[in-house]
Amino acid sequence: MKRIVAILICMNLFLVKGQELTVPQLSQYLSDNPFIMSPSFAGIGNYVKVRMNGVTQWVGIKDAPDTQSLSADVRLGNRSGIGMVIYNDSNGETKQRGGKVSFAHHLTINKYDDHYFSFALSFNLNQIRFDIENFDPDAYTDPSITNDRSSSNPNFDVGTLYRRGGFYLSVNAANILNKEFEKFNPIFEPNTLRNYYVYSGYKFRRSRRADFEVEPSVFFQYFESDRRSITDVNTKFKWYDFQDYYYAGVTYRFLNDQLGSPLYIAPVIGLKKGDFYFGYSYQVIMNEILGYSKGTHVVTLGIDLFQGISNCSCTY
Repeated sequence: MKRIVAILICMNLFLVKGQELTVPQLSQYLSDNPFIMSPSFAGIGNYVKVRMNGVTQWVGIKDAPDTQSLSADVRLGNRSGIGMVIYNDSNGETKQRGGKVSFAHHLTINKYDDHYFSFALSFNLNQIRFDIENFDPDAYTDPSITNDRSSSNPNFDVGTLYRRGGFYLSVNAANILNKEFEKFNPIFEPNTLRNYYVYSGYKFRRSRRADFEVEPSVFFQYFESDRRSITDVNTKFKWYDFQDYYYAGVTYRFLNDQLGSPLYIAPVIGLKKGDFYFGYSYQVIMNEILGYSKGTHVVTLGIDLFQGISNCSCTY
């Protein structure tokens, strides 16, 4: 079992690097929760949007990564928004806790064409800790492993968002500052955790009153430390019932240097009924690890509070 976990960690090392100092980017952003992916979405909408996410990776593997997060964003004035995320992430004996606070401002280019531009800045604070209390002394003989290690790291994210009609394009940079790594192994522990990501899509509706919508989208993420990158190709179908809606879709994730070998394929479903929201995704692993793990669960619960209509359509 330990050997299997080691293989999984090695195969997903680029994702582990991406996880550090941020919330793991899986399919949570498709669950009516784009703010958890980019701070530039803060304040878009008429409510205080609260979302809770739970991610259980590699079902069937002991000590596999497990993450919980709570996010909320709200409009500030007519043209700005603020948001926050707190999270807890565990990966075996590696523990992360942290949060970020974001500010976004939304500009109107042409209100008659629903043409807008947004920019945002986030401050992050993360604590990472390595615990050795559960280590087997017979299995770990490295003389450098003598005590627990922990480090707190501040950082910043920046993001932009362009919208015109049903089209949107978000460009972001995360973990701009280098990480403090003196307490860890400077040879194997990268101090550059910057990653860049793009999220773009289009919402097709026959008219504003139409009760059916199709939304293809793509998510691209590049990690500066090892020059690896991933891409998600997504499609969502949404049915409206006045202010309520239901949706179903699928996301396909792959490494960009292994286009024909997907990391996973994940069906996504969800609904909004009144002020309450539910979303679920099950990521089916598509490589040789399928013999050991059944996949990954992603659950989102949410509630919309305190409706307030803005005087500026840039936050609709």
